[in-house]
Amino acid sequence: MLFLFDLSLQLNAYPIKRAKADLLKIIAFSAKDKETYIEQKKRAIVNFHLENNPFYRELVGEKGFNNWHELPILTKKNLQKPLQERISSGYTLKNIYRNKTSGSSGNPFIFAKDKYCHAMTWASNIYRFGWYGIDFNTSYQARFYGIPLDFIGNKKERFKDFLSNRFRFAIFDLSDAVLESFLTRFRHKKFDYVNGYTSSIVLFAKYLQRKNIVLKDICPSLKVCMVTSEMLFENDKLLLEKQLGIPIINEYGASELDLIAFQNPEGEWQVNSETLFIEILDENDAILPYGQEGRIVITSLFNKAHPFIRYEIGDIGVLDEKSSLEKPILKKLIGRTNDVAILPSGKKSTWTKLLLHHKKRHRG
Repeated sequence: MLFLFDLSLQLNAYPIKRAKADLLKIIAFSAKDKETYIEQKKRAIVNFHLENNPFYRELVGEKGFNNWHELPILTKKNLQKPLQERISSGYTLKNIYRNKTSGSSGNPFIFAKDKYCHAMTWASNIYRFGWYGIDFNTSYQARFYGIPLDFIGNKKERFKDFLSNRFRFAIFDLSDAVLESFLTRFRHKKFDYVNGYTSSIVLFAKYLQRKNIVLKDICPSLKVCMVTSEMLFENDKLLLEKQLGIPIINEYGASELDLIAFQNPEGEWQVNSETLFIEILDENDAILPYGQEGRIVITSLFNKAHPFIRYEIGDIGVLDEKSSLEKPILKKLIGRTNDVAILPSGKKSTWTKLLLHHKKRHRG
């Protein structure tokens, strides 16, 4: 049976059925086969863009591709040019998925994914959320995200929310009156899970604390909460667990890439090694061993429309000493913290939301 969420992807030419099947094959690889797969995909995506993408060919230069470690680090500064100048031959603005990053790093840009790559992103999300009994077709999401303020953009996002079985709590204004309206919605809707920006959900939890309310008491259908896009500090996690009354799962992702790391049922922050390849580099671009802190650099193994090869995302992190190529574990993440701002009107808002009113984040 094909449900509404899957159907909406297929109607937009995203081959989700194929992507789900391919992802399961990758997950089933033995450790040795997984290492071979990663090395083959790394080489294949570089060769593809050297042959089909003038932007990336110019970035690499005349020396070409002989050694992975000699490939240039792609930065957000490199991407501050029109999208048409960055996409690969054979792709146009009409046959790609395109979106805009949040701008939390100070360098927002428009990016592209080919249709299959975007389907693989969704397959990755579906698989990992499934660890906690969440089904995008049937589970009802309470979504704490930004939304465009213009009429057409707003209606488009609301329609996408309908197709994706979610209700969006717009987080531009998080004053007490608005948070009380959120609470009313939870009293009358059977939400299965909460998903959204860490800072916004923490602010809601602090409101619940002041009201002496546990969210699950008024919305018993709630099972789990996934927080994303910003750091989750231990004291905030404890607050969320207490005031929401459900498990809190930590997610680390980027709209231009995929889910980067997701807390697995064993409590580890498991890195996505199916669609991405993660490196930790020092200030001289040398690869650091597991356990050492450095810059997070990521390669998208499937995106043919736009190169994200050795792409510096702007965060600092540490891979756990027990990591392997097959199963990397993110031990520590530094960055992506957002402050809560008090606007002149008295409204409370998290800093990311001030940067982009028209933001369309990961899984948007």
